Amino acid sequence: MLSAKPIKLAANQFDHFYKGGNKIGKLRKGPGGPYRPEEWIGSTTTRFGASEQGLTILEDGTTLRASIRTNPESWLGKAHVNKYGDSIELLVKLLDPDQRLPVHFHPNRAFAKQHLGLAHGKTEAWIILEAPKDAWVGVGFENKMSMSSVKEMVEKENSKALINSLNKRTVQAGDGILVPAGIPHAIAEGIFILELQEPTDLSILLEWEDFAVDGKKDGHLNLGFDLALQALNFEALEQKDLDKLIVSTKDSNNLLTSMLPVQAEPYFRSHLIKPKNATIEMAAGFAILLIIEGSGVLQTEKQGDLNIEKGDAILVPFDAGIWSVTGNVEVLLSRPPAPDAPMTSL
Repeated sequence: MLSAKPIKLAANQFDHFYKGGNKIGKLRKGPGGPYRPEEWIGSTTTRFGASEQGLTILEDGTTLRASIRTNPESWLGKAHVNKYGDSIELLVKLLDPDQRLPVHFHPNRAFAKQHLGLAHGKTEAWIILEAPKDAWVGVGFENKMSMSSVKEMVEKENSKALINSLNKRTVQAGDGILVPAGIPHAIAEGIFILELQEPTDLSILLEWEDFAVDGKKDGHLNLGFDLALQALNFEALEQKDLDKLIVSTKDSNNLLTSMLPVQAEPYFRSHLIKPKNATIEMAAGFAILLIIEGSGVLQTEKQGDLNIEKGDAILVPFDAGIWSVTGNVEVLLSRPPAPDAPMTSL
């Protein structure tokens, strides 16, 4: 059986219900907007309700998902397969909204298993690539809410009240934010984000005014809002707890910087690699690389070298062996949880 090899990926944008996509097009030399505000990078996940849309297509026309299922240890390594099977355990996206994202949330694993028959919920994290001055995100309710009060806001389509119910936090490039499943959230327009998440497409909308979606019909995962709202965390997210979900790496001069708080490690890992004049070596393992600045060389123990430059998105399989990055380059590294990471049911 052939070994999996490092691959430069073509852009993988497709239409969504909100506006955006031109920053993605510029970075990734892809199609851009106006209604393609997401790119799914190295994806083995399909859009909710779809059979193929969202999947990464390899150069030979097969999907990454099919290739991994055929040859999981080559892509993922034996230790990963022993713990997680042939799931890569994450979905990596670029998000480029030209309009505020609606207030929404995602179910956790227990809810997804019970009501949707899925192994994963959708805990996610945002790495801020660019942000306008005073750009904000909303994460968690500022005050404790009740099922009845939230349901009333949803039924009355009271977008203003829903936005006002959230904790607001200004963000800047270099921030990393973990958003646990069940936590309501929203993102202001103009922020450019690399998102890591569990490998599902499970979103429950709390509002949809001015968006190209019928939330009453398509906003509740076909469960109805009475059931879907049971997945929402109604508790207040206190500032001290919100602080624990956010890290800022703006002033970091480290060669390898963790972009997320430690609570993310059961779900996924994110690091910024800035080798400068050094060589940063990484252990063998499945990885998704996004080159965000400069150019350099990806060197692999078993499968040669690959020139890299800003805008490249690269899959690195386990079979590449130990790998390293050199050059005047900045690389965002996304990886599944380690095989020895603690399991979580959240």
